[in-house]
Parts: sequence; C-alpha cells; structure tokens
Amino acid sequence: MSTSPTWHEKLLGGFRRTSDRLVGNLAGLGGARLTDETLEEIEEALIASDLGPATAAHVRGRLAEGTFGRDMEELGIRLVVAEEVEKTLAKVATPLEVTAFPRPQVILVIGVNGSGKTTTIAKLAHLLMEQDYGVMLAAGDTFRAAAIGQLRTWAERVGVPIVTGKEGGDPAGIVFEAVRQATETGIDVLIVDTAGRLQNKRELMDELSKIRRVLGRLNPASPHDVVLVLDATTGQNALNQIEVFKDVAGVTGLVMTKLDGTARGGVLVAAAEKYGLPIHAIGIGEGMTDLRPFDASEVSRIIAGVERVK
Repeated sequence: MSTSPTWHEKLLGGFRRTSDRLVGNLAGLGGARLTDETLEEIEEALIASDLGPATAAHVRGRLAEGTFGRDMEELGIRLVVAEEVEKTLAKVATPLEVTAFPRPQVILVIGVNGSGKTTTIAKLAHLLMEQDYGVMLAAGDTFRAAAIGQLRTWAERVGVPIVTGKEGGDPAGIVFEAVRQATETGIDVLIVDTAGRLQNKRELMDELSKIRRVLGRLNPASPHDVVLVLDATTGQNALNQIEVFKDVAGVTGLVMTKLDGTARGGVLVAAAEKYGLPIHAIGIGEGMTDLRPFDASEVSRIIAGVERVK
C-alpha cells in the first residue's frame, strides 16, 4: 500500500535539481590543495549556484581558516556550505503567527502575475485552518476577472468564505467589506489578494496606499502582514522583485514557491542573505499541503548535497 511522501521526502525531491547543480559546480574542487586559486573557484561555484556573494565569501573564509594548504574532500566543502547556509536561513525562517487583537489579522498578499500568488493564498489558508484558525479571503485583485474567478474556486476547495466584487471594481471597497464581515463573524485571519501588475508602479502604490488607509480606519494596526510571493524559477529576478515591492508595498515577509521546478533554489539563500526578511513558508509541489514553514538546518543540508536522494 503506497503512502504519501513525508515533507522531508518532498524537500529532498524538490531541491534535487538545486542540489545537483551545486554539487556539479563543486565537482573536482575537492581533494585538491586549498590554494588561493582553488578557494576562488569554490567561491565562484557557489555564486553560480545562486547562493549569493556574501554566503560564498563566508564559505571561502571558513575554508581558509585553519585548512588553508591542506587537502579537503568535496564532502567536507559541502558540509561547510551547509553550515554557512544554515546560519543565513536560521535568521529568517519564521512561521507566520496569528497574534492580532482585536481580530481579524489582515494579511495582504502581493506578487507579480504568474508567481503562484493565488494558489499560495489557498495553501496558506489551508495551513492556517490546520492550526484551527478561522480564515476568510478577499479578492482584491480586481484588475483581472480571471483572478477573481480563480480565487473563488480555491476558496470553495479549501472551504473558506470569500468576499468578491466586480472586475475593475474598487479593491479598497472590497477590503472594507471583507474586514466588516470578518469582524462580525469572528474570523481570525483575513487574507487579501492584491493586484500583481508592476508595469505601472505608481498606480500599484496608489492602490495599496488606498487599501492601507481604509484598513487603518478600521484597525490602526492593519495590515498586520504584507507577504510577497516569489517564484523561485525566476532566479535572480526574484531578488529584483523584492527590491521593488519592499519599497512600493512595505513587504514584511516572503513566501518562496515552485522550488521543486528549478535548479535555482539557491535564490532562497540569496534572498535571506541580501534582505533579511522573514521567510514564512516555502512551496514544494502542487498539493494543498505542499506549502510549509521550513527548518533551516534541514533545508541547508539538502541544498548543500549533504543529504541526497537515494
């Protein structure tokens, strides 16, 4: 009788291509004398694996300390990589906590179209429901009719109420009504979908500012979270999106999706290293339970190829 894979097994499979890429980039560098030239090659290999320049520099520094001029096997190098990656990820691996009082806790979810934003909202709702929180969705992305329909479909699958409006309608008005309903019905968490277009940053900023003003009138502490959804398959472009959205939208945390569809999962480390924003969860797979908070040590060892798929 077949059983569903564990989260650890999903991580192993999801990061397989990322791990293979890093191991491949380091191939042949182990077992050699750790000269300046070798260390330079190792640092370049780690940057090529999307781990970011700071983490690569830390690994190089660690390897140079005390081992310079000595032989070091490739596994030993990967163990140092795992330790340095863990230091970076441990600072940001922060599950989303529901602490708002009075309720609801309002979570604005932002991200470019195609990043997996809508499905991430559904998975996040499911994750919170597993923790016995009451969840409601608000279809604040009125720019696309498809976005409203998709979110409504997901709300039905997850089994949560949703507040919607017309295509082209006022997102702030929808958010206002959603907060009113959530407050009246005792909902713990309101997750708000927002427009994903970046072509006109001023327009997007104005829209988000209006939503913030409406929320502020209802509860000065809201929105409590502004979560940016990132598609790991875009690699370094994901970092560019953080750069833009953190200024435009006041991002408070990240969710990284589609890590199982790319060899560029190292961008998770680069994002943590460069911005230090909390990373609330990572997405591995298409299933409803395939979005989870992560353990920094576990993910670091898998990325570094210390724990491999058998």
